[in-house]
Amino acid sequence: MAHGYDSGRLNLPFVGISTFGKRPYVEEWRRIDADVAVMGAPYDFGTQFRAGARFGPRAVREASTLFSFGHAGAYDHEDDCTYLPASVRIVDIGDADIVHTDTVTSHANIRTGVRAMLDAGALPVVIGGDHSINIPVIEAFEGRGDIHILQIDAHLDFVDERHGVRFGHGSPMRRAAEKSYVKGLTQVGIRNVSSTAREGYEVARAMGSDILSVRQMRVLGATTVIARIPKGARVYVTIDIDGFCPSIAPGTGTPSHGGFLYYEVLEMLQAVAKSHEVVGIDLVEVAPDYDHSGSTAILAAQVLLNFLGFIFHARGMR
Repeated sequence: MAHGYDSGRLNLPFVGISTFGKRPYVEEWRRIDADVAVMGAPYDFGTQFRAGARFGPRAVREASTLFSFGHAGAYDHEDDCTYLPASVRIVDIGDADIVHTDTVTSHANIRTGVRAMLDAGALPVVIGGDHSINIPVIEAFEGRGDIHILQIDAHLDFVDERHGVRFGHGSPMRRAAEKSYVKGLTQVGIRNVSSTAREGYEVARAMGSDILSVRQMRVLGATTVIARIPKGARVYVTIDIDGFCPSIAPGTGTPSHGGFLYYEVLEMLQAVAKSHEVVGIDLVEVAPDYDHSGSTAILAAQVLLNFLGFIFHARGMR
């Protein structure tokens, strides 16, 4: 029962069920009717070191409630606009079903969820899980036009096969580059001890990759980096949380020092939203067991919500 002067519910962030941004939950995937659909992919069997990203979707959803005050959008005084007004319809469709130790079935279930979102005309946002979940996500785009992939990550993830493993979290960009409808990759933040040997870098460049380190991005600047993506390309964005410096994002299985700070990534995302059509997003490798302050999950939620704000503001401007 409501009390005081307000006859409605205050619905504070710590009240209620933790859907993404406290947006409506849609259980029936054939009935998605929204501009954005968010799905969890709590799969981390592709990890080579520290597991735990299976709990990433829950952590990011809970953190996202911090940004759920009201439903009138978020006013940004720097840009003098309100992002994510109520007219941008966002729903949470829950998680793809994961079958323990079964990569093929788990990936197939993720692929099914993304296809359902695309069939409904919603922008798919997938929260991982380890980076291997990007493989079925990109597979879901088959037959839906050409795409270019913007990857923000510490690691190149271009391993072809390692001890017979082709679908681990070190291989998603290699699997993507093999797709006829993936016309190129822009891989930013790659640094230090990476997941891929020198030959992998050579093959990546031969297959259409533009590879930039954190320091190279800082010299060029966000706008120049995004301008390297071909004009008119439809862009899919995959964000590995370890692209950020572990000083601000410790909650991940393979931290790599020297990473991006918040605004460096945010400015690249704002630039790509302005200059290109963004057709899908995933954010992966948040592992809350290593995130003792909860700051990594909050960072992930804040990045996704801001990015969605940029995308739909830019669509309106176009």
